[in-house]
Amino acid sequence: MPESILELSLPDEAATARLGERLARLLTAPRPEAFIVYLTGPLGAGKTHLVRGLLRALGVTATVRSPTFALLEIYETSGPTCVHLDLYRVAAPGELEQLGLRELLEPGHLWLVEWPERGQGTLPPADLTVDLQFHGAGRLARLTFPQSALPLWGRGLG
Repeated sequence: MPESILELSLPDEAATARLGERLARLLTAPRPEAFIVYLTGPLGAGKTHLVRGLLRALGVTATVRSPTFALLEIYETSGPTCVHLDLYRVAAPGELEQLGLRELLEPGHLWLVEWPERGQGTLPPADLTVDLQFHGAGRLARLTFPQSALPLWGRGLG
């Protein structure tokens, strides 16, 4: 399936959080399966900050930390159930078998996966990839998604 790319300049942390908020508005529509978002980029690029903005927009008031040691945090929201995975410390994809991820591939679930390359071959494919890179004092976000979704993403994020 052909893909489209949308690039957004994020001059500061507040802009990264706002991108998370905008994504939250677009990702709350009911779907027949879980929606999978891969978050890529170097350490410190803002992946968890984006997740925090998204979860805040969905009504999560609890502390949102990167689940680096636990690997997985689940947040119940007024919309989708959010599954936040941080695979930074995963040495081999087989380590994910113990997390019971198959049970979380249900309609109404939104997966937010940091460091997805460390779970390659075990994770479901992404519906959206958000790559965050350092860009001067800010960040550059590159969103990759199926070309058929361009009207949705372009209208909601541009």
